Amino acid sequence: MLKKALSTVAVAAITMSAGLAAAAEKWDMATPYPDATFHTQNIIEFAKDVNDASGGELTITVHSGGSLFKHADIKRSVQRGLVPIGETLISLLANENPIYTVDAIPFLATSYEDSKKLWEVSRAGIEAALAKDGLKVLYAVPWPSQGLYTANPVSTVEDLKGIKFRAYNSTTSQLADLTGMVATQVEVPEIPTAFATGIVEAMMTSPSTGANSKAWDFVSNFYDVQAWLPKNMVIVNAKSFDRLSAEAQKAVMDAAVKAEARGLEMSMAESEAKKKILADNGMNVAAPSAELKDGLAKVGETMVADWLEKTGDEGKAIIDAFKN
Repeated sequence: MLKKALSTVAVAAITMSAGLAAAAEKWDMATPYPDATFHTQNIIEFAKDVNDASGGELTITVHSGGSLFKHADIKRSVQRGLVPIGETLISLLANENPIYTVDAIPFLATSYEDSKKLWEVSRAGIEAALAKDGLKVLYAVPWPSQGLYTANPVSTVEDLKGIKFRAYNSTTSQLADLTGMVATQVEVPEIPTAFATGIVEAMMTSPSTGANSKAWDFVSNFYDVQAWLPKNMVIVNAKSFDRLSAEAQKAVMDAAVKAEARGLEMSMAESEAKKKILADNGMNVAAPSAELKDGLAKVGETMVADWLEKTGDEGKAIIDAFKN
């Protein structure tokens, strides 16, 4: 009788163990940047936090450098359930909905503090847009702010007229038009060659890209105009998230809150470190003159107005909340 009882207990234990094993989830995560990028480092910590907090119920394996899906395909792949979770640059989705370009409007949010506030007031709209595609936002982290790189000194917007400017999307092309610069499409790997051959003479990009492309080899000045702070966001397939237990869902959301705060600190540290590299290599790293700052701010107002035409009342509510 005792033997039979022990046998029953053993079977129950095995059954329970099997049930727990079946409940465990393993997620692959698609990310677009290399392991050394601070965004990826932050995501690796996020995945570890989820695993620890969920007691192993959910394990996230990070696939960096676009190894699982190319950057442009990540959002669509998460949406289709080909992968449950991924990271993307928010403004990369601009062709789907202009709401996704709010953090790429030049000279609207020009500091980390402003960037944080803009995310707070625009998050609901971005979440609503993504929800229509069966997606859920977990968190967002800004890149270092975009600065102006020029071969010659610049003190006013008028000094920019006629300069050949590196563009890489519709926003930077419009920025060139509004300041009188001549835009030429140039991708990051082509930057050194474009400057060396005289195709471009100036660019607007982060201290990270400037340091990584050794900007001091082809320009002398970096003006910390903090034009905009584009954000990456981590998104999850809503059905995949809903299948998790309440405890695992909480583990994910708690880890997301930590990742957003940690990522902001990492971005700020990255910005200062890369600006130091620019200065250490002989570049003039400076704040913009008051005249240049005011002139660029007026350009920003024009671009905000253009964005509002595309987004209507929804966009107006975001801008009003940001400015109040």
